[in-house]
Amino acid sequence: MKIAKQKWRNLKGEFFNEKITQLVENAIVKEKKEGNRIKICVGSDSQAYTSHIEYATAIVVIRENKGGFMFVRNEKGLKNIGIKERMLKEVAMSVEVAYEICNVLDVYDVALEVHADINTDEKFKSNVAFKDAMGYILGMGFTFKAKPHAFASSFCADRAV
Repeated sequence: MKIAKQKWRNLKGEFFNEKITQLVENAIVKEKKEGNRIKICVGSDSQAYTSHIEYATAIVVIRENKGGFMFVRNEKGLKNIGIKERMLKEVAMSVEVAYEICNVLDVYDVALEVHADINTDEKFKSNVAFKDAMGYILGMGFTFKAKPHAFASSFCADRAV
């Protein structure tokens, strides 16, 4: 599947030319300099349209007791995939980004969570990918969160799709 990726941006619509590792490192240095304790959560979400699927991946920088901010990247993909493949594509996108930034986070001792927009309740369609997603994320060595605790995917990335 061919996917068109955009550059990373903030919610104000400002696009960045730097690699995401540099953006994250700059954010960590700034927040630590200001005395903030932070953690980073990565999550992706998608929306199916008639002709294609829109994806968004969010890197959310959470300041302990002081809110946070995020970087977002949008992508466009082909429509002809099922719900399980789409959910696992979201997870793969999140894991790819988490893996890309994890060395920077290790240097600065910043916690990382990977959020999956997958419902833990079997009544929902997305649950079909729950076990696979959990195994993939945990198998990569990341902390796993699913709905309703997966705000980086189900709220932040959802708003950017």
